[in-house]
Amino acid sequence: MQIIVSPEIEQVCPDFVGASVEARVVNSPYSEPLWQEVERLAAQCRSSLTTETLKELPPIAATRRVYRACGKDPSRYRPASEQLIRRLLQGKQLYQIDTLVDLVNVASIAYGYSIGGFDADKFVGDTLTLGVGREGEPYEGIGRGMLNIAGLPVYRDAIGGVGTPTSDNERTKMTLQTTHLVVLVNGYDGNRQRVADNAAYLKQLVEQYACGHDCTIQFFC
Repeated sequence: MQIIVSPEIEQVCPDFVGASVEARVVNSPYSEPLWQEVERLAAQCRSSLTTETLKELPPIAATRRVYRACGKDPSRYRPASEQLIRRLLQGKQLYQIDTLVDLVNVASIAYGYSIGGFDADKFVGDTLTLGVGREGEPYEGIGRGMLNIAGLPVYRDAIGGVGTPTSDNERTKMTLQTTHLVVLVNGYDGNRQRVADNAAYLKQLVEQYACGHDCTIQFFC
């Protein structure tokens, strides 16, 4: 996939750096070792964070700043990483979906970045462009129904939005039948090394838990 960052995003976040992890995979309903990693991270979050200090983590704070700059209230449309960690801090369990979704959530919790995971065979065209959502733009968030993405950063393929830091789109979501994975790490804090570390961790998780092969990492900014 070619990934383009639009001038709209460059204007509100000139330091943005992203990474894509692409691989051939085998999904499964559940991975016990991976879920043990979820439990380890949950305990770590609960021992070091509160629902207030969570907002100060650089990857989350930067994403919230970009939301405001684009005209979106980050407390109404929380970035996915904040949603996940906040749920853990409230003493709730994460929803267990399948191995691909679960490993993307693990990587997001571990580094604090909002990460989009997609079935790449459902993309239309070979290019994704990161821009800003428009009023009235149709978008069905996974498990959320129609979502107002005006003012949210959004990746679009040839026919429309596929992912925002708040929710990915039903049209391109991963399922048990997914064999071609693309995962996008959104570094609105501009920390290239941390984004690179997150991408490397994702590659490791994909190879370890989803039989990942032909796995590549690409950076874009």
